Amino acid sequence: MERHGAAAVAVRLRRRLHLLHGLRLRLLQLQRLLIIWSLGLACKDIFALRNKKDLHTPDNLLIIVMVDWVVAVFMFSGACASASLTIFFMWDVHFCETYSKLACQQFALSVVLAFITWLLQAASSFSGFWLLVSFF
Repeated sequence: MERHGAAAVAVRLRRRLHLLHGLRLRLLQLQRLLIIWSLGLACKDIFALRNKKDLHTPDNLLIIVMVDWVVAVFMFSGACASASLTIFFMWDVHFCETYSKLACQQFALSVVLAFITWLLQAASSFSGFWLLVSFF
């Protein structure tokens, strides 16, 4: 059985924390993408309401459904990444036991809310898909 020195453990922990920092940056980029997409759809809805245009055309709906599916996949990956981070903090390195000031229960609650948000997005994606299928 090999015994690892403190330097080896520190290098492994640093690599893992670097990976977690990269995941955090990706999650922030996905959040920005979701905000831009939602604002774009809101502007399109306002434009359609003001000019009395119909948004339920197959071309319009195809673009919306495709982007909705991509957004749903991104949201699922973000929720899974958040869950893995929470599991890492709570059970793998026991940060919650060591540092009692961390709000680990709030981390877990935010993961649950992320999955609920993904479920709502997935339902929206499926309903958009069935609306698109009804045109053909």
